[in-house]
Amino acid sequence: MDNKDVMNREIDLAFIKIHILHHAAEGEVYGLGLIKELGRHGYTLGPGTLYPVLAKMKDRGLLHCKNRIVAHKQRKYYRITPVGQQLLDATKDKIRELYEEVTS
Repeated sequence: MDNKDVMNREIDLAFIKIHILHHAAEGEVYGLGLIKELGRHGYTLGPGTLYPVLAKMKDRGLLHCKNRIVAHKQRKYYRITPVGQQLLDATKDKIRELYEEVTS
């Protein structure tokens, strides 16, 4: 991987985390549902990428997780925490400012 690819990956992961926080603020989300939703936004990622991101976000207090049994399988559902909401709100302000600069 060259530097350009590494930088693109880092930027994509940042956007993915923002998407996760946004959707977790709207309601409960789970891994496969997020993979499909992120795919609609042009991101191609699998469980091996997404689940570690969700685990780190949970460990950092940005997401809360509940385990449920669905169709005889355990599924983890995530919701945003107050700390995650504060981060999302601050990030939205930064996104607005960046958008204004980049598109003008």
